[in-house]
Amino acid sequence: MAALPVYRWHLAPDGYATRRQLRARGLRPGGQGVAAQLERPRRRRGPLVAYLYKVDLAKPVRPMTPARWAALAAANAARRRCPSCRRDAGYVIPTSLGTCVPCAFPGPHGPDGST
Repeated sequence: MAALPVYRWHLAPDGYATRRQLRARGLRPGGQGVAAQLERPRRRRGPLVAYLYKVDLAKPVRPMTPARWAALAAANAARRRCPSCRRDAGYVIPTSLGTCVPCAFPGPHGPDGST
């Protein structure tokens, strides 16, 4: 297998883009392999590496279907539901706590916080 071409940061030729750059143009890699890589040198660690894809081989992003929108809404709703009290917290439950804030730090009057 041939080695990938390596370019320095900001010096890649036209026709290559990162995944984020493709996405900003409404494209996706579309099954193609990595075509090149960028390297940004750092002082005390190894270089930062970004993988590049050919823009001419990229395909358009697939549109969201109603079923995919529904699945995304259900996943986001599950991230807001507290596993302890089963209520919608109104925000995404922090993974560091694992429960909503009132359940993680109950006050003297229980997790409701009411007086």
